[in-house]
Amino acid sequence: MDLGLKDKVAIVTGGSRGIGFACAQALLAEGARVGIVARSEASLAAAKTRLPGIATAVADLVDAEAALRAIDALEGELGAADILVNSAGAARRTPPDELSPAAYRAAMDAKFFSYVNAIDPLIKRMAARGAGVVVNVVGNGGKVASPTHIPGGAANAALMLMTAGLANAYAGRGVRVVAVNPGITETERMTQGLEADARLAGTTVEEARARGLARIPLGRFAAPGEIADMVVFLASARASYVTGVSIGMDGAASPIVV
Repeated sequence: MDLGLKDKVAIVTGGSRGIGFACAQALLAEGARVGIVARSEASLAAAKTRLPGIATAVADLVDAEAALRAIDALEGELGAADILVNSAGAARRTPPDELSPAAYRAAMDAKFFSYVNAIDPLIKRMAARGAGVVVNVVGNGGKVASPTHIPGGAANAALMLMTAGLANAYAGRGVRVVAVNPGITETERMTQGLEADARLAGTTVEEARARGLARIPLGRFAAPGEIADMVVFLASARASYVTGVSIGMDGAASPIVV
């Protein structure tokens, strides 16, 4: 299927590894011009070695000014962005007895504001041009509470509300906003989550992994490329009537009506 993304300009935050990297790779394969943002120069250099066609910008997206500089740099190099994929930042998974007010604030910075600081300037520019797509990679923790993911889940819930609200606000100006909610996905971040689960249960990481797998009817964790396939479809004109929704991808682990 031709998704019609050739020569579209896509910016992917958190694009140097994990799901973000898979999204950048998939968009590049569709012929898009892709720029990625990440905090680490080393990880950006490694990503560029694997994907030589990408543009890169270093920024800690918790800082709104740094986010804007990175966006301006990438648009200056690639042209005006048609697509924004947000996959940067993740709240640390923490057992409840280890939480503090600072942990909640850190989660909102890491997950919510790292998305807001990229979305705010770009969605206004897209609206001024009358076209654009924002795809937020969020997480099912915003719908299904986990004892080790309370601050992060709260940030995810806020992102889902923001996705719906901005979709409603900007639909008449040609901009779609959608979210994808992955379940457990085989990335570096998954290991940190399993470690928190193991501490809470007083077991090993291997046992936590086995319990996690047992909760998934499909019998396996997601691969980053599977999440990226959905993101790329949603970013394309093939999904032109899809907006304001958060699509779960957890292997039927949460059999709920949404």
